[in-house]
Amino acid sequence: MTDNLTPEQRSYCMSQIRSTDMTPERTVRSLTHRMGFRFRLHRKDLPGRPDLTLTRHRAVIFVHGCFWHWHPDPDCPIAGLPKTNLDYWKPKLTRTRERDTRHVSDLRALGWRALVIWECELHHPESVLDRIQQFLIVGGDSGILGTTDAEESKRRSSARNVLDCHNPSSSPEPLER
Repeated sequence: MTDNLTPEQRSYCMSQIRSTDMTPERTVRSLTHRMGFRFRLHRKDLPGRPDLTLTRHRAVIFVHGCFWHWHPDPDCPIAGLPKTNLDYWKPKLTRTRERDTRHVSDLRALGWRALVIWECELHHPESVLDRIQQFLIVGGDSGILGTTDAEESKRRSSARNVLDCHNPSSSPEPLER
């Protein structure tokens, strides 16, 4: 099957696809920030320019689009090879997957911990929130950083509030007058 756009039109369409500040990345940034974590965006001095860098925790978070990074989960509804131009797409997506693996390995060799969140996982923000918490709080960072029990309790409470914001069915009880 041939492309139904001219090369100029296809080039324009592809040029409009951004690499930063996409909805999945903004969602993860919002969840992470509401839990009380502060981070830097797209540090150029680290392999792969991680989407979020939490220097204090020596941790990075990548937010991968399922199509562009070829999510290996067979149940992912977004990932998969296009039906046309396989000679182009398969090597391209394979190289992207290999590059992502190399970036994570390089970061670990430099002493950083890496978490990859896939676009399709954001359909369940509660599980993403739990993964981020597990990665940053329970993953041993709180002991290394010397946070107090009160600080950790506050952070966990903040995380519960984040879930309430993202779950419209959990409305607060009406106040009695």
